[in-house]
Amino acid sequence: MTPTMKQYRHLFFDLDHTLWDFEQNSANTLRILYDELQLSERGIEPFEHFRIIYEGHNERLWERYRKGFIRRDALRWKRMWHTLLDFKIGDEKLAHAMSDIYLRHLPNQKLLLPFAAEVLDYCKKKEYHIHLITNGFEITQWQKMRQSGIDHYFNAVITSEGSNSLKPHREIFQYAMDLTGAGVAESLMIGDTLEVDVLGAQQFGMDQVYFNPAGTQHEATVTYEISCLSELKNIL
Repeated sequence: MTPTMKQYRHLFFDLDHTLWDFEQNSANTLRILYDELQLSERGIEPFEHFRIIYEGHNERLWERYRKGFIRRDALRWKRMWHTLLDFKIGDEKLAHAMSDIYLRHLPNQKLLLPFAAEVLDYCKKKEYHIHLITNGFEITQWQKMRQSGIDHYFNAVITSEGSNSLKPHREIFQYAMDLTGAGVAESLMIGDTLEVDVLGAQQFGMDQVYFNPAGTQHEATVTYEISCLSELKNIL
């Protein structure tokens, strides 16, 4: 499909890893809690090893959360708990303290991915209706947007909490249509996670942009695929 074949009016962005630099912001936050709790003195070292182990558990537990196997509160502290267990530390109180510090500092991080602000500004000037669909938590996601200075771009913010659903399930996309008054044919989903953002939108009948900066190999057929957010200007 060429960019001139379709006229979109409503753009639905993912937030984490698509606009907001989750990887670096999270790493910065982990460094804060690592230093504040003096984890190296507990034998949790080096920091990069701690970070990699945490990220593995976080990804696994988020997958379980998306599938409805665990609740939000369990996700938040158990990713820390399992990380500690890998260092042979069974300290539930410490896991909760780590979770509290992480959740307090993460939303205050401000780094955006390259061209995120420029592309949002471009879309606003082109008079697109810009929205957000995120599986993140309501208060946390709003704080991220405000701190990074992009909250004013969005007409509607659809979260998993507000919609009582999660991407890739069709219910969250239907909620987004109902809330914004958008039609599926005039809407475009932009996200970094193939199975969640892109194939979820595709199964709902919405066109998609797969933001794939790492060049991850896949066999899916998507509407558009880009490696840099600046390429959206060739589509919109």
